Amino acid sequence: MKKKYFGTDGIRGAINSKNINGDMFFKFGLASGTYFKSQKKKKQTAIIAKDTRLSGYALEPALVSGLASAGMHVYTLGPLPTNGLAMLTKSMKANMGIMITASHNPHNDNGLKLFGPDGLKLSDKIERRIESLIDKNITKNLSNPEKLGRVKRLESGTKDYIKILKKNFTKDFNLRGLRIVIDCANGAGYKAGPELLKSLGAKVIAIGVTPNGLNINKNCGSTFPNKIKFAVKKHKAHLGISLDGDADRVIMCDEKGCIVDGDQIVAALATRWKNKKMLKGGVVGTLMSNYGLEKFFKSQTIKFIRSNVGDRYVKEKMQKNNFNLGGEQSGHIILGKFATTGDGLLVALEVLFAIRKGGKASNFFNKFKKIPQILINIEVKDKTIISNPEVKKSIKIAEKIMKGQGRILVRKSGTESKIRVMGESDNKKILNKCVNIISKKIK
Repeated sequence: MKKKYFGTDGIRGAINSKNINGDMFFKFGLASGTYFKSQKKKKQTAIIAKDTRLSGYALEPALVSGLASAGMHVYTLGPLPTNGLAMLTKSMKANMGIMITASHNPHNDNGLKLFGPDGLKLSDKIERRIESLIDKNITKNLSNPEKLGRVKRLESGTKDYIKILKKNFTKDFNLRGLRIVIDCANGAGYKAGPELLKSLGAKVIAIGVTPNGLNINKNCGSTFPNKIKFAVKKHKAHLGISLDGDADRVIMCDEKGCIVDGDQIVAALATRWKNKKMLKGGVVGTLMSNYGLEKFFKSQTIKFIRSNVGDRYVKEKMQKNNFNLGGEQSGHIILGKFATTGDGLLVALEVLFAIRKGGKASNFFNKFKKIPQILINIEVKDKTIISNPEVKKSIKIAEKIMKGQGRILVRKSGTESKIRVMGESDNKKILNKCVNIISKKIK
């Protein structure tokens, strides 16, 4: 059954639209609080973090009100990376954690990502149960006056998150002598990112650290990697780290100014972990992972399987197959040994741990040759156009032309009103032709 509110990564949309407004956030808080307070815990608690969008000030109070009305005690943490929230949900033994964010989307969007007490994103099954509560008569879920929740602001979130990150590495781990550029996308990692790197002794050049509520992801961060490229060259840095709005993605740049996407990062980490006998089972990628990555893993006798797009689905496949590494080309990378969801800063630390003693980022990365790939994102009013007979016909034509020379993938975005058309082939003429056939028909 199709979900009504939740997409591939929580709930997301334009601010003050149908689902992203104060009224709905009260209902989301009341419904999720009602579901999670059924867990047998002495104290019913929820913790909330957010990114830096102006709309967070309008949505957070409504969400808090809904949770408290359900009888949940609420702790608010302010701006914090998504995995920081996931880690603290687990360490604080809370019933649930909620991140107010629209991730890599522009400032006029916002949304929610929900985590259970284990720090994991919710399953489709739990999301459907919460959805069934959202549309019910509100009064049925309201707590008695004496059982309403209390609300408290915690100022230690960033410090506690940094402490957890550093515990994953040896006590002598430091970054002294390294020059690192970090672009925090004017988002949730704008405090934690620079503070973490400085605390380890690195010389840090921080950009995208002046959020004003409207500039999150604007010409900066992981969706605009040229910014980090130019900064690395200008400051002759050893590594560039580019986060997205909620810091669960990371795109990197080596000392030569070459952009390194999620596929290359995963390939490098998998190779290192295999050599160190740390790799468990194999690696999970997604339908969007470059075919060159799949070929590389085959040559290295590393098991590789694909999941649906979305780090939640990557994590589910990792758990099912008992793998400890997975990731997406976009930079969502899950280090199963250390985290339950994507964490740009944690991934950056793992890379820095590998190259800290004289190693070069350019030598660590570039493990495989990417198959030429074209991805076109088409804005649509209704994503069901993907099922239009003419569109389906164009896809079949493209697949017939491409057969044996590459692959075609057409899918609905789970977070935006877009259809994504992706093609891969060493034959660029055929690649362009196939992608254009489908794109023109959708447009």
